[in-house]
Amino acid sequence: MKPVYLDYHATTPVDPRVLEAMLPYFTEKFGNAASRQHAWGWEARDAVDEARARVAALINAAPSEITFTSGASESNNLALKGVVAAARAGSDADAASTAARHVVTSAVEHKSVLDVCRGFGEVGCDVTVVGVTASGVIDLEALARAVRPGTILVSVMAANNEIGTIQPLAEIAAIAHAAGALFHTDAAQAVGKIPIDVAAADVDLLSLTAHKFYGPKGSGALFIRKRRPRLSIPPQIAGGGQENGLRSGTLNVPGAVGLGRAAEICRLEMAEESRRLAALRDRLLAGLRAHLAGGVHVNGTLSPRLPHNLHVSFDAVEGEALLMALGDLAVSTGSACASGSQAISHVLEAIGATSDRGRASIRFGLGRGTTEQEIDIAIDRVTAVVTALQRSAAAR
Repeated sequence: MKPVYLDYHATTPVDPRVLEAMLPYFTEKFGNAASRQHAWGWEARDAVDEARARVAALINAAPSEITFTSGASESNNLALKGVVAAARAGSDADAASTAARHVVTSAVEHKSVLDVCRGFGEVGCDVTVVGVTASGVIDLEALARAVRPGTILVSVMAANNEIGTIQPLAEIAAIAHAAGALFHTDAAQAVGKIPIDVAAADVDLLSLTAHKFYGPKGSGALFIRKRRPRLSIPPQIAGGGQENGLRSGTLNVPGAVGLGRAAEICRLEMAEESRRLAALRDRLLAGLRAHLAGGVHVNGTLSPRLPHNLHVSFDAVEGEALLMALGDLAVSTGSACASGSQAISHVLEAIGATSDRGRASIRFGLGRGTTEQEIDIAIDRVTAVVTALQRSAAAR
């Protein structure tokens, strides 16, 4: 069987147009963007400036609000740790400030947010984890109850990396701001797939990464609001003062160029691509339901959901056994960062999935290269394997 890749949530291939844009900056255009004394440095700096503008345009930000990083995990760390450090420095300088520093996040966040939050107790910062509904959307009433005087940050992802549900960013931002807190969103899975407008949603900080939307691995960005008023956080990496002092180290010029080109392509083609992928996703679900009547359960709401995501559970099937039997059909049981774990994922726990249903789950991630033929192959292959596993289970 021809291999079929349906794990585009884990990573995406570099678009040939992105690679073409990057290649000169590995060879003849190899200058350091921080070198201001000669043409090689100027050329690199111009390329980085153009890339910054392209990333900003994708999320309706100003170029000066984009800081390049190595990816969303670094951006999440920089945002969360930076806000807490800034608040700590401010309260230490203000003897009259007695309110406890407090961060609020959701139960379905990526580990790069949850693990950072778990460490905040060591610096005297309380953390509240708010649950989600069975649909996978954050409980806004619970969020409103969770914020309090001293809440400095609310961090809720734009779209979930497992079940694909989309969060109401503007409503979350309104709750955070009403409490005097900043709002950060991990938008790694959303940027380039659905429209993200940081101005309309009133987002203060946003994390993104290139390899989720056909750019290179190891290149990402953090949006930091510079208006109404200017938001300032301390760096987590000190040294040469690159990226306006927020992230020291020689800038990855080819990576920035690739991120910028990938962002430009998504801005121009995202609407049409999303419609195509949503139709393929619906074809996949309809095919599975037709062949496995009554035995297919969608995890999380179908709307609002990322157009390229389908996360389903099958009756009387073990997810790892299903993955092993699928062979050349590349899918996942959940987040790539948690692969290898036999336990039900924290996301499925948060939406109330049973252990049996959670372990019988598969995440399909469609992408730019996915075709109708591949969807039909996936339907046939999954149907055959699930049916065989169910029969085997019934015979035991």
